[in-house]
Amino acid sequence: MRLRIEHVTTFAYDQPVSEAYTEMRLRPLDGNGQHCLSFNLATEPRDETLKYNDRFGNDVHHFDVIQPHQKLMVAATSEVLTPEHFSERAASLSPLEEHDYLAATGYAPLSREIVRFAAAHSLPGDPGATALAIMQAIHARLTYEKGATDVTTTAEEALKLGRGVCQDFSHLMLAACRSQDIPARYVSGYLYNNGHTAASHAWVDIYIAGQGWISLDPTHNREQAAEYVRVAIGSDYADVPPTRGVFVGNAKETMEVSVTVSVV
Repeated sequence: MRLRIEHVTTFAYDQPVSEAYTEMRLRPLDGNGQHCLSFNLATEPRDETLKYNDRFGNDVHHFDVIQPHQKLMVAATSEVLTPEHFSERAASLSPLEEHDYLAATGYAPLSREIVRFAAAHSLPGDPGATALAIMQAIHARLTYEKGATDVTTTAEEALKLGRGVCQDFSHLMLAACRSQDIPARYVSGYLYNNGHTAASHAWVDIYIAGQGWISLDPTHNREQAAEYVRVAIGSDYADVPPTRGVFVGNAKETMEVSVTVSVV
């Protein structure tokens, strides 16, 4: 599928700020069947945009606006070819990857409640079937509800609350799979939903020895398909925020995001 993504972020300040440094992870990934055909990042006020790759292989664009301003707009436009199915062959994981994708994190703690929840759906000797069972259990356990959680909510809190958004579904699946010794990583990106309101999305890759990575979406209880656009991977949301930055001044900041995903 060929998809076009328009992602506009607007920062507004209640009084002028003298400088703002911003990092953005918005360029879709290349590889494993996905191809980013074009990507453009425009800022207003205009400034030079630089790029580096983080240790997970994500593209990070960054810029520093060093003139007084009360509004900063960043528009990212991409065209991407997506595969019908995702798979990433990997004979083994490096020691660093094993640490990143098996260890507890702030968003995905290996709490007693999460371990108990995961163990109830474990199928010993079959990590693939266990991951699918955990995905189905999370989909049944959590109710999707915008506003029920925020960007700081942990998997343990979402499990107790019984509701959340895609970030919460994904963090719970990360923690549950890791508690059963299944390496799991967080995926951020977009989901085309046939003309309905678009937004950033999150889901999970799991690693199966001898098979590699497969991609599962606990929010929708299904595997990644052609409607998904992968942007970044990490151990949890803290590694892949679409936007991160600081500004100089005493102003109060508000941020608005608009995302459109369409078929080309």
